[in-house]
Amino acid sequence: MKVRLWGLVVLMSGAVVAAQSTGSRQVEWTSVGGDPGNAKYSPLKEVNADTVQRLKVAWQWTHGEGPRDDYKTVPGNFETTPLMIDGVLYVTTPYNNIAAIDAASGKELWRFDGEAYKLGQIPGTGFKHRGAAAWRDGNRLRIFLNSRTKLFCLDAVTGKPVPSFGTGGWISLTKGFPKKIAEEQATQGSSPVIYKDLVIVAHAVPDRYQLTNDAPGIVQAFNARTGKPMWVFNIIPQAPDDFGADTWGNESWRITGHANVWAPMTLDAGRGLLYLPTSTPSSDDYGGRRPGANLLAESLVCVDAATGQRKWYFQTVHHGLWDYDNPSPPNLVAMTVNGKRIDGVVQVTKQGFAFVFDRVTGVPVWPIEERAVPTDSNVPGEKPYPTQPFPTKPPAFTPQGVSLEDANDLTPAIKELAIAEMKKYRIGPLFTPPSLEGTLKRPTSTGGANWGGAAFDAETGYLFVRAQNNTTLERVGKNDGSDKMVDVEYSGAFAAGGRGNGLNGVPLVKPPYGTLTAIDLNKGEIAWQKPVGEGSPALRSSPLLRGVTLPDRLGSDSKGGAIVTASGLLFIGGGDKYLYAFEKMTGRELWRGELPYSNAATPMTYRTKSGEQFIVVATGSGAQNALVAFSLAN
Repeated sequence: MKVRLWGLVVLMSGAVVAAQSTGSRQVEWTSVGGDPGNAKYSPLKEVNADTVQRLKVAWQWTHGEGPRDDYKTVPGNFETTPLMIDGVLYVTTPYNNIAAIDAASGKELWRFDGEAYKLGQIPGTGFKHRGAAAWRDGNRLRIFLNSRTKLFCLDAVTGKPVPSFGTGGWISLTKGFPKKIAEEQATQGSSPVIYKDLVIVAHAVPDRYQLTNDAPGIVQAFNARTGKPMWVFNIIPQAPDDFGADTWGNESWRITGHANVWAPMTLDAGRGLLYLPTSTPSSDDYGGRRPGANLLAESLVCVDAATGQRKWYFQTVHHGLWDYDNPSPPNLVAMTVNGKRIDGVVQVTKQGFAFVFDRVTGVPVWPIEERAVPTDSNVPGEKPYPTQPFPTKPPAFTPQGVSLEDANDLTPAIKELAIAEMKKYRIGPLFTPPSLEGTLKRPTSTGGANWGGAAFDAETGYLFVRAQNNTTLERVGKNDGSDKMVDVEYSGAFAAGGRGNGLNGVPLVKPPYGTLTAIDLNKGEIAWQKPVGEGSPALRSSPLLRGVTLPDRLGSDSKGGAIVTASGLLFIGGGDKYLYAFEKMTGRELWRGELPYSNAATPMTYRTKSGEQFIVVATGSGAQNALVAFSLAN
């Protein structure tokens, strides 16, 4: 049963869902992904191909956070995607705080400080946060903020903690772990998920920690009114008879951590199914002390949202050595394949694949083949897995592997330099193992796809995914005891010569370095692919390219994704200082609007009660940041 309150569609269970058509003119954005299924779709049409050129900056807001010498902390990228409910934006900040902002004017209404910075700097990844979650308890709106080691329940009107939830409005997120962990080993970045009267939270573990008994991946559910723990799902087995324990040689599940869900989760609210994209076990590039496939790491796992019981799974990388976490929220999609209607779920990956499944059964929509991959590791103790899964459809949406034919050819001199550099290292196809001398890896540890994921348009059946194209030098060295955050035998932390590569700001491989791809899910084919972004400033200003006429769009690295609207437009941050609009059917660039800082976030859109459509995107890093709202100029 549903009721309508203040322009919202509200399930009687309390979950807030996107308002598609209401009695008022207001249209909201009630989940970070637009809806629990992460379609990143809006029914709005005011901004369209005919009006998009009139978009202008309506207002800007800055979160005001900077370095804190008292806690030796520095805020990272501003990566939030706000919620818009009841005419208010709820915006999380890098320090895991939250503010409420008037959606029409950008005026700050209240701010809540979760004091996550008091635990000190997050090693490696730094401070960042990508969004909150909202839940309706009768006529009271609650905002859930997962702030490092705590989950806060806030009154949406005042921003104050709700006393009836946990202890004074918060609960601990570290008590549910199967082993005692250091607080700094578990942190937060992606938003919680709301299902009926449950709030479900996963966590991140900084990759810099490569220790025996690292924090293992878990997902936890709590009662949304009281904070009472309801269930815990362990991704790494915790007992000899747990599912998957036999895939961890030498009972290495006992000492291995990570394999957590740091990416956003996805919910099929009608069926009560929760989809978990899991990550690499520790350590990212050495698996000598965890032989075997290592289930359920680097998998898409479907669980019962009410109980946490596993329904089905698919492992996208066996015995991960490449930091190919599943980084993106799965997308719930509907498609017609060979005349058959399918409710599907798609996991886009760092390695550049789109794995497509029946969302209920987990059966692949198209065959997925186990193919032989290189296993010639020269790292002592390492035994790479002999096969990896390759979807037969759709094709990869970004280049994979490295060969001399991939050398950057922007000029003959650059090509010669690139080939000479490539010959210094091991190169080969996707899944070539890390090595002592260094392996050039493509896609990199950041993808391919990343946390921005994909957007889905039900009208066309198109899935739109942002990808990065570059190389990483994956080199490992023997542990010399100099890094107290690492006790694994071999690690990139001890690699002589570091992990960087490139030619004075110029990548070793050909452009474009950032793309937007439309995948036709009805056919399992790529409909179009276009470069996104001008290219990095370091690239365009490199002495190697002085006097060279370059393409307008070399493509820029960015982890943020796109959104799609009923007007036929896609909006995406370029990874440069622009917000772009593309035509969804053809990929033709229609417009770009200048931003004050580089963009690393996924935008969102809404319409206020006055009938004005806004497109909002977070920009910048550290103290140089702004939340920017565009609307149509009169």
